[in-house]
Amino acid sequence: MTTTINSQINNISTDFGNSQLKLKHIIKSLPKECFQKNRRKAWTQAILSLFMAGLGYFFLAISPWFLLPLAWIFTGTALTGFFVIGHDCGHRSFAKRRWVNDLVGHFFMMPLIYPFHSWRIKHNYHHKHTNKLDEDNAWHPIRPEVFQSWDKTRQSAFVLFMEKRLWWVGSIGHWAVVHFDARKFQPKDQSSVKLSVTVVLLFAAIVFPTLIATTGIWGFIKFWFIPWMVYHFWMSTFTIVHHTTADVPFTTADKWNEALAQLFGTIHCDYPRWVEILCHDINVHVPHHISTAIPSYNLRLAYSSIKENWSSYLHDECEFSWSLMKKITDECQLYTTDVGYQTFTEHYAEQ
Repeated sequence: MTTTINSQINNISTDFGNSQLKLKHIIKSLPKECFQKNRRKAWTQAILSLFMAGLGYFFLAISPWFLLPLAWIFTGTALTGFFVIGHDCGHRSFAKRRWVNDLVGHFFMMPLIYPFHSWRIKHNYHHKHTNKLDEDNAWHPIRPEVFQSWDKTRQSAFVLFMEKRLWWVGSIGHWAVVHFDARKFQPKDQSSVKLSVTVVLLFAAIVFPTLIATTGIWGFIKFWFIPWMVYHFWMSTFTIVHHTTADVPFTTADKWNEALAQLFGTIHCDYPRWVEILCHDINVHVPHHISTAIPSYNLRLAYSSIKENWSSYLHDECEFSWSLMKKITDECQLYTTDVGYQTFTEHYAEQ
């Protein structure tokens, strides 16, 4: 199995380096309607997210203990829709005016304690370097030599993280480590980052004590922390599934082709329809990687066109399930440059 996968990755990597396909060719093939902002659709999505989150909190307030898990799942998924609205704002695809994007983006990402500009800047870097080794700053593979350079504690933690299927907390570490330190950003961006960090810290300083004072520690856990954890479950899951499977290559800069990285390196995964509705089709992800200017409500239109014109370059679609996540975490543990993924067992056998 490993040999087949590695051979396939080598072939794909060669194609990436040799292909003359340009991203602009794909963008030009898309219907112009894909790029048109629609104020009514954008604000309908925003209102839908607010209504669904409000409905979720209502259910949390009235549900008996045995229905709380369902209410938490629903509310946390609705809050993921908040992130998707902020996501469109970060790509300037929500509104035509920059200040509207910034205002709405801060508003919707504030309850998630996610600094808007910090995320926007780092996420745009991911789009410029999707599936490029040592550059992509989203979910990226760990190379064996990097793994070997870690101390035993860190190695054991990473092995535990993968083997115990703890992918769903991965985005929490990324959120905490990357987005709050302005020194990790270029000087020109630091004032924007500090503004966004201040916004979320003020929100937390006001809302969290108020919530605890009125509902107690359990109220804080019930109404904010657990829905926030459900949000991060989806955040982590979406992120890993978008670009990770055993036959999707991460290539070095000299072999990297932008168009093919976005086409083959981005995976379309179908989720339950209620998840797709609450999360505004963010998992119709291939067109978003072709152009971030496509609003979320136009992703399905764009994907239909991409499948019609570029299907030979697309990765096979998949469906979200426990077996899918098990397969990813079992197979995609370490990544050898120009070879592909290997398991921890295979890595230790080589030592």
